[in-house]
Order: sequence, then C-alpha cells, then structure tokens
Amino acid sequence: MDLAQLRDAIADVDRALLELLRRRMDLAAQVGQVKAAQGLPVVVRDVEDRVLTRARQHAEACGVSPEIMEAIFAAVIRGSVERQHRVGVELRRQRGQKVLVVGGAGAMGGWFRHFLTLVGHQVEALDPAWSPVPPSEGLYTRLADVPLSQYAFIIVAVPLDRTPAVLSEIIGLRPPGLVVEIASIKSHLEEALREAEEAGVRVACLHPMFGPGKSPYQSLTFVLACRREPELEQQTILPLLQHPYTHVIPVPFPHHDRLMGWLLGLAHLTGMLFGRALAASGLDPRELAACASTTFERQAATAASVLSEDPDLYLDIQRLNPHRHQVYEATRKSLEELVKLVEAGDREGFRQLMQEARQALPELNGRP
Repeated sequence: MDLAQLRDAIADVDRALLELLRRRMDLAAQVGQVKAAQGLPVVVRDVEDRVLTRARQHAEACGVSPEIMEAIFAAVIRGSVERQHRVGVELRRQRGQKVLVVGGAGAMGGWFRHFLTLVGHQVEALDPAWSPVPPSEGLYTRLADVPLSQYAFIIVAVPLDRTPAVLSEIIGLRPPGLVVEIASIKSHLEEALREAEEAGVRVACLHPMFGPGKSPYQSLTFVLACRREPELEQQTILPLLQHPYTHVIPVPFPHHDRLMGWLLGLAHLTGMLFGRALAASGLDPRELAACASTTFERQAATAASVLSEDPDLYLDIQRLNPHRHQVYEATRKSLEELVKLVEAGDREGFRQLMQEARQALPELNGRP
C-alpha cells in the first residue's frame, strides 16, 4: 500500500477504536449506575491496577513501550471513571445536602460550586460581585439575605486577606451547619476561630492543594488543619467531599503553615526567582526558547505557572505565613553554600550537596 492507502487504513482502524471506546463507556455508565445505587466507590484501585498490568504486558506485541501502553489505558480508565461519576450524579443527589459557597463568583468559589454539584449536593452561592445583575434563585449578594439555617455546609472561598473578616461575620450569625474555610494560610484566622469556639459554631479548616484550573476527575488532595481529634474532623468533612479522587490529609493546625511555607512558599519563591533572574540576564526570551534544554523547559514551565497566578494572592501566601523567614534563610544559605563550592571547585563537596539535596526530595511517583 502507498502512503495515502495506509492513512485510509489507519482512519478505518481509528473509527473502529472510537466505536469500541463508545461501547466501553456505555458499559462504564451501567457500572456507575449500579455503584451509585448501592453506594459503592467509583474508583477501585485493584481493578485499575489489573487493567494497567494487562496493558503493559501487551506493549511488546504492539511494538511500543510499556509506559506508552500504560498511559493510553490510564486515559481510558480516567474516561470510564468520569462516565461512571456523571451517570451517578442524580442518584447521589438524593443523598446530597444543601451547601452555600461564600465567594461563589471567584475562581475557587466557582470551582467548588461545580465540584460540589458533581458530588451531588444542592449548591447555592453568595457574592457581592453579582449586585449589578438581576436576582436569581440560589444566588445571593448580601449575607443578610441568606437563610443560613438551611445549609449543612458553608464554604468560605474569599481572598486570603479577607477571610478573617468574612469568617467573623458568618460566625456572628451562629449558623448551625459546618463552616468550611479554605484559606492557603491559617495563622491569621486564629482570632476568628476562637470566636467560633466561644459561639459554639463548628469550623473546619480545609486547604485544597490545587488551583481553580484543576479537573475534578484528577487526584484531589485536601489538607485538613485539625484543631481537635483528626479522625473526628475527617468524619465531619468527608460527607462534603464524597468523590472518587478525593484525598483528605489531616495535619495539626499549628503545623499547617510551617508545612505550607515549604510546599507553597518555597515552590512559589523559586519560580519567581527563576523568572526574575532571567529578566536581569538581558537575553532575548525567543533565543532562550529556541535553544532551551529539557531541564530549562521544565523549569520555565513551572515558573510560568507560578508567574501567571494572581500577584495579590501570591504576595499574601508569602506575607501572611509566619514561617516564611525560615524558608528565606534556608534559601539564602543554600545559595551561599553552592556559590562557595563552585568558586572553590570543590567536587567532593558539590557531590555531597547534590546527594543530600536529592535525599530531601519527596517520592511523588507513588502518590495517589
């Protein structure tokens, strides 16, 4: 066959594959209905592992690497999970609860509205930004107009520096439901949290470890900053977050901001420093892109992600973290040590530095 005939043959196979994928997704939908009716989890890791193992075993017969076959079938699995989850929304809604998202017009507020609807909750929202538009059912512009007693959960998704004031205002109204704040930094909320304890208002301190662009069909890690018994706090928050890819990681409340100093503060800092140093280089970004190494491309992509975010939010993540000085001091000392080793040509010291730094990196490959 010539090239045109080969391409036609490939197109025929593609059509057959698409039909098989449609049939597979239809079967996944039926599985999703059964699971939703019986209250079974959508994701079953053992089943997924068996599918991926079969894919890797057939890689050689297909003339590709096991990694490629695993990636193909991992995408198929994600599609099946999404299909199962979508068909079960109506059934899950029967078991869902009423939720209010404060700051619903914002980026993370919008993400939570979408996510919680998928989970099966009845979601309403509050945001002063909607004041210029005509009133709509379930959308509020003033807290005074909201029937707070109706909600099982109240999500506070407002800018970091405004969270204490908004939290205090809500606490002052004594809502019976669980108030869930999602601030990236928690230390500046302590006064409002004391007010909640005195008022008998329940507050959970949740932190989604992702931004508003995150797909709800990917792994969703939430850190829960616990002020009481971790198991009890998890049991309280899990009915809100019932989703196949949700992972809630409890940490002690006082430890949260120290942890975020490194997970967020350092990660953001290195991205900003990378971009700022390049700005001082005087080199043309087009030349850098044309000649970029793999390492540079990866680092530039990470820095671009950081530098495209909201500057006010990223300033507050740095500014409001009481542990930031530890991060800055460690960064300064590390740079000074590295410069000293390079200037001295100290190969043994340089090797040791790289080895120690490598050992400090977390192993993320096995992360759920």
